[in-house]
Amino acid sequence: MAAPQEVSAWRPRVPGVTEVFHARFTEYSYPMHVHDAWTLLIVDDGAVRYDLDRHEHGTPHDTVTLLPPHVPHNGSPATPDGFRKRVVYLDSSRLGEDLIGAAVDGPDLRDPVLRRRVGQLHSALARPGDELEAESRLTLVGERLRDHLRRRPDAPAHRPDPVLGRRLRELLDARVVDGVTLAEAGRLLHAHPAHLVRAFSGAYGIAPHQYLMSRRVGRARRLLLDGLAPGEVAAATGFYDQAHLTRHFKKLVGVPPGRYRRSSR
Repeated sequence: MAAPQEVSAWRPRVPGVTEVFHARFTEYSYPMHVHDAWTLLIVDDGAVRYDLDRHEHGTPHDTVTLLPPHVPHNGSPATPDGFRKRVVYLDSSRLGEDLIGAAVDGPDLRDPVLRRRVGQLHSALARPGDELEAESRLTLVGERLRDHLRRRPDAPAHRPDPVLGRRLRELLDARVVDGVTLAEAGRLLHAHPAHLVRAFSGAYGIAPHQYLMSRRVGRARRLLLDGLAPGEVAAATGFYDQAHLTRHFKKLVGVPPGRYRRSSR
């Protein structure tokens, strides 16, 4: 049995995520086993075959696979070159155990929107400091997964809620440096996190995490023009570190913060 060629695992600071696991396997096969968390799996190269509840399944690259907790399953390559996968393990705060039966009946979901959103979630989970973005994306992924398991993948559009959107904007404005999680915002504003994201995006045409980063970059610009070094600015404006500041600053301003600071007169 060959060892995996590539493995990366970490636990992000995102509520409900117990682990993120990326791996590339060639000849390795998983024996029958169980998890105590939900397994949200996408395959980027190759394919996986597996048995769940004594039924055989497969995971082509356009499929999202959701394996429920406590149900035995295995896994092995379905192509000669193996497979490359990305997995997020979720606890019951994201998906309740009442949905286990539906997931056993239909673990493989062919949904291009969901597949794209799960990929975007992984990108956010890989970037320290972008936890609010990851939480926002995970909230929408969880909502769509629940719709599938309840057989409502094309649920009606949600009604706009500009008042709630404004209240979330006011909260973000008050917490530009310290930040706020969607779970905390939901408790403070008495709204479900998914409704918060949709209300804000509908009201302002931008996601909450994009708005917060825009506000932080705006503060960073002023401090850089005051002569502060990028490392000091990152700490003063709520960024995880200088690299986190640089990534978002360059995305929104077009140049890195050090170059922006040197250009000032």
